[in-house]
Amino acid sequence: MAARSEWRILLALWLMVFSASSQVVIMAPILPRIGATLGIGELEQGSLITAYAVMLSVMALVAGPVSDRLGRRVILLAGSGAMTGALLLHGVAYSFAALLAVRALAGAAGGLLSGAAVSYVGDYFPYERRGWANGWVMSGIAFGQIAGIPAGTLLAGLADFRWPFLMFGLTMALATLLIWRYVPQPPGVRSELPLSLRNVLRRYYELLRRPTTARSPLVYFLMFFSIGLFLIYLPTWLERTQGFRTEEMALLFLVGGLANVVAGPLAGRLSDRVGRKPLIVGATLGLAVLMAGAPLLMQGDVAIFTLFALAMALVGMRMSPLQSLLTALVPGARRGSLMSLSIALGQLGIGISGVAAGWLYTQYGYLSNALLGALALVLMALVVGYGLPEPDLRASVREG
Repeated sequence: MAARSEWRILLALWLMVFSASSQVVIMAPILPRIGATLGIGELEQGSLITAYAVMLSVMALVAGPVSDRLGRRVILLAGSGAMTGALLLHGVAYSFAALLAVRALAGAAGGLLSGAAVSYVGDYFPYERRGWANGWVMSGIAFGQIAGIPAGTLLAGLADFRWPFLMFGLTMALATLLIWRYVPQPPGVRSELPLSLRNVLRRYYELLRRPTTARSPLVYFLMFFSIGLFLIYLPTWLERTQGFRTEEMALLFLVGGLANVVAGPLAGRLSDRVGRKPLIVGATLGLAVLMAGAPLLMQGDVAIFTLFALAMALVGMRMSPLQSLLTALVPGARRGSLMSLSIALGQLGIGISGVAAGWLYTQYGYLSNALLGALALVLMALVVGYGLPEPDLRASVREG
């Protein structure tokens, strides 16, 4: 019975992660369609990414302390319900201003969900099993690339760019129902601090004052900043230089998702045995090398598909070990705040990358995006390698 309950929880969180991540990633392959439909340029397209990321960052800073105080279940239900409504509103976004507004609303809903799944896993599962659990939950991102992104890309090409968001709105509605039915409030000590602006600011000040927890948001910022630089204008570049069509773009994300869905759970399970940092640092440096060389090496279909699959595998290899590592840096009563602060900075990185990538792409070409992204990854590897501790996998983390 306990095993069945665990799998129901993982399924609900998996579907939530699948829906939430897919509606973000789908922006990259359909940005050219959005630009053509609404008649907007590349800089305006980048601002759609920025609006989402900024709103997510702001709301995440609120959601973390709320989940520490009121519990993970409350924030999971509120966030998934709000995301369902925001995605369905994309169906009436018939202008750039309207689409910008609904992307901002989706970002606010995403802020509620930002660290909720990872924090829940940290509360519910012991440290020695968190890599496995996080690997399965985060495989929802990879499955989104396998099924959701290709289907959404084809749907946008055949019908309209709004339809993928409606599709993910329906899957998020199902996730909300599963969370309500099967995801209980996890055990553990909640924060006793009353919810007030002063206490929230004090909590974040305490996290930023400690060197270890202060480095966690920096790691997330560099990770998402690099991903944004690499991915946002990759489809546009492939269309212009390699003649990629909608069908080929959908197949590319399918192949990348397959690589990610295989690498993610395997890396999570392996990190439970050998430690988190070796996998995080190794995958990050490997991705930096690949990213720097991608614009020169991605010539021809075989090279493009192979390198993109390898890049997505490396992305998957570091995600669950990193999240498992960060959940062990603080006790449960502060875990939501740390994860929300980290993800808020990560989304700020995506927001900045949306603006920077658009400017660099129009001024210097895609190679400049890739090189700056690779530099950010090298910095990330240095911070993780020298700035974050590796907890004892055999030790129980005392909550409080």
